Formats: sequence, C-alpha cells, structure tokens
Amino acid sequence: MDRIDVNKILENKIPRIKRYIPRFVINWLRGLIHEDVLNCAIDNYGDKPPLDFIRGAFKILDIRYTVEGFENIDPNGRYIFASNHPFGGMDGMMLAEAIGSRLGDVRVVINDLLMYMEPLQPIWLPVNKHGRQSTEYALRMREGFESELPILTFPAGLCSRRTNGVVADLKWRKQFVKQAHSTDRQVVPVFVEGHLSDRFYNLANARAKLGVKFNAEMSLLVDEMVRQKGQTFTLRFGKPIAREELSAVGNIEEQVVFVRKKVDEMQK
Repeated sequence: MDRIDVNKILENKIPRIKRYIPRFVINWLRGLIHEDVLNCAIDNYGDKPPLDFIRGAFKILDIRYTVEGFENIDPNGRYIFASNHPFGGMDGMMLAEAIGSRLGDVRVVINDLLMYMEPLQPIWLPVNKHGRQSTEYALRMREGFESELPILTFPAGLCSRRTNGVVADLKWRKQFVKQAHSTDRQVVPVFVEGHLSDRFYNLANARAKLGVKFNAEMSLLVDEMVRQKGQTFTLRFGKPIAREELSAVGNIEEQVVFVRKKVDEMQK
C-alpha cells in the first residue's frame, strides 16, 4: 500500500511548477496536510476494506458521529444521497461509512485528489475538477451509476463557505437530479452537522475578494479534519424522494432547489 508523499503528488499534478518549489515549502506542505497522520492510518489500516479503513482513521483522529433518520431508507431501494458539504472530505468519509455499513456498500463522487488515499479508491467515483475527465474515471462513474449500489454525492462540488456570517453550501449543480432520472434512483436528502474554522472561511473570502481562482483554502482541509479531534457530529437522513415526486416539482433547476430545501430543513 503506497504511503502519502506530497513530493510525488506535486510531481503528478503540477510537474511544470513543481521544479520551482523550494524544499522548505514542500516540507511545510507535509506538515499542513499532516502527512504523518495520514500515513499512520495507512500503515495501520491500509490493508483493510474501505469502510474498516475509515473506522480506523476516525479512531486515530478520535472523531465520532451519530445517525438520525436512516429508518426511512428501504435497503432494497436504489438511491442517490445528496448532502450538504461542510467539511470537504471528512463528511464524505462519515457518510460513506454510515451508508455502506447499513446498505452493504457505497460509491462516493469525489474530487480526484482524494484518489491519493489508496485504501478508499474502491468506493471513490473521481471527478477531475482541474482538467478533462479521463476515460478511466468516466468508466468508473458510468459503472457506479448503472450499478445497484447507493451513490453519495455533494451537489455543491466544493465545501461550504461563509457569507455575511452564515455558513452554507455554494450553488448546487443539477447533475445529480439528471442522474437520478436517467438511472431510476430516488434522491435522499442528507444534512451533516458541523463547520470549519474562522481561518478557513477568512482565507476563502480573502482569496475571492482578490480574484484568485486557485482555491488555496482547500490546502487546509486535512488540518481542519485533524482539528475536529474529540468531536461528535450528527448525520441526518431525510425521506427518499421518488422520481415522480421530483418531476412534479417543475424543471430540473426547480427540482435542485426542492432537494436543497429539504436538506436545509433538517438543520436544527
């Protein structure tokens, strides 16, 4: 099982730029993403199935969660779980374990950067957000949605941001509704409780004001996860929404708004 290596990741993702990055910056990045903590999880649980790896990682991080509303989910149904995205990685792991442990397995639509977490590759459906989608990734995505397995997606694409003092998802994309119709799946609204630090939101807002397109704040996400040590979070699952109910709402954009409203209503 390959360990996380920031140097190799930079060489793969930005080879032209990487040669100009000083070693002290690379070492700083190693600390920022807690390369040692990630590799501790890989060393201890990397040979385990994905859901067991997640349980082991959360044991190391001392992170727990509780589940509400899963009694609404018929284990024989075909579902797309549509969730808010407060954490940008940790929420995907919590929900993957919660859904997969109850329904037998799960597939999760994720940023392809998370493919570097090799123990979780079997459950990931990667999307390249910074270039063209590879043939391999497109095939994995198609096979995932054509299967009977539950699919977890975060329609906002990026984790939540804070605007005027309110933490909320960015605009939801409509692809998940189209996929629900085309693959005959019910949509399950999901709300994940929690938020990131002021540091993350301030950096995100400052970057946006400066007009910088590179999401520099994303580099903080692993550190943000480690900072959640000792916390317990709540995952709330709503009642499945059938395709017929969605269609009756209106056009695709109106259906997206309808599902997001269902998610927002679960916030307490």
